[in-house]
Amino acid sequence: MTSDDLQFPQDGEVSRTALDEALQAEFRQRILETTDWQRFTLARHRRGRGAGRESLRPLMIRDAVCWQLERVDAGRTTVSNIATITELTEALERLLQETGPREYHLQSTSGDLHVRVTRKGRTLVARGQAQTGAAPVAPPPHDRVKRQPLTQFDATALLRITGIGDAHGGIRASMRGKYDQINAFLRELETALPDKPSERPLEIVDCGSGLAYLTLAATIYLQQVHGLDVRVHGIDRNATLVGKANALARDLDLADKVTFIAADLADCTLDVRPDLLLSLHACDAATDLALARGVEWGAATMLVAPCCQHDLQRQLRDSGPMRALLRHNILRERQADLLTDAFRAQLLRMLGYRVRIVEFVAPEATARNLLLRATAGLARGQGMVVEEYLALRDFWRVTPILEELLAPRLGTYLGTPAASGAEHARGTANGRE
Repeated sequence: MTSDDLQFPQDGEVSRTALDEALQAEFRQRILETTDWQRFTLARHRRGRGAGRESLRPLMIRDAVCWQLERVDAGRTTVSNIATITELTEALERLLQETGPREYHLQSTSGDLHVRVTRKGRTLVARGQAQTGAAPVAPPPHDRVKRQPLTQFDATALLRITGIGDAHGGIRASMRGKYDQINAFLRELETALPDKPSERPLEIVDCGSGLAYLTLAATIYLQQVHGLDVRVHGIDRNATLVGKANALARDLDLADKVTFIAADLADCTLDVRPDLLLSLHACDAATDLALARGVEWGAATMLVAPCCQHDLQRQLRDSGPMRALLRHNILRERQADLLTDAFRAQLLRMLGYRVRIVEFVAPEATARNLLLRATAGLARGQGMVVEEYLALRDFWRVTPILEELLAPRLGTYLGTPAASGAEHARGTANGRE
């Protein structure tokens, strides 16, 4: 870079003058009238007076160019999307009219512009050389190459705000598993999308939403990569987690699309029919409760990643030919996990859902790496499905919680409902871990 000293310091207090008019005009022209800039950043060097850093950058949302304003204040990052050139102009003017010690940095393929204003008012300017063979800014979706889902859209703010990424854009070592898990989940999400975009919003319900990292990632992914209008309704019993999830949604400028409420899933009412129901790592019977509510609400598709599964472990009897297997706690636990998911899949098939159980992420990312994908569309009560379920249930002499929760709907196929444990299931269904 080459440097110029445009203004010399004067003795006294910190300079309160605005940026040189010629530099302001250059920033305006290069940001508002060209398309080769990548990011414009203002870094303040003062304490207790607004955000420490703000930046503007262009990005693609639903096949249209817009801009994102990112603010970092006391370590907290928030973003807001700008859809019109008028809003962009207003945001740019506010940044250019700042006073005091600060730095401006315009990153552009035609050459960077770096301006530093010192405490005493000296303005230092450095200019970079134009980049040769640089990729175009904000490439349209059809130019993307096949890669990880989180690299198919501008996920920088998402990763930084959720703590998965660091301030320099890298993935934190401690969060690598979560990063891989989100990518794997988004790949599975592709299989659950409607064939054609609907005129109405895609309604997503997240049962046991917790901090909702995966759900927030899915919302941005569906908006920016698939151009879908998405509405998310998150439900969790933990009011503290609900508050944090809503704060994350606000920081990501998603508050008008995503809402989390503190409520008991067993008693919660819903005024929409879910296109997609999620339950990601909900503890024990909470997974069964989410599946039962999904059936009751008529969910078109359900993606469920089970977590700990204790109820069936308590029911298994370590007698007869299975004694050698069930006397070992680790084997008993794994057998209960397999049986619980098998029962869930069979009951959903009985009620008209096509079901697949897949390993959606490597065990290194999370030990709870199975995903149950159920899509409505089968005939209900197929004889073979019912017979297989009864044979498995009666062999192990257990009563799955999901059968109890769905007893009114299963009575036609299973005969007399099992002794009701539904209240127990609802009472022990906690939120996501």
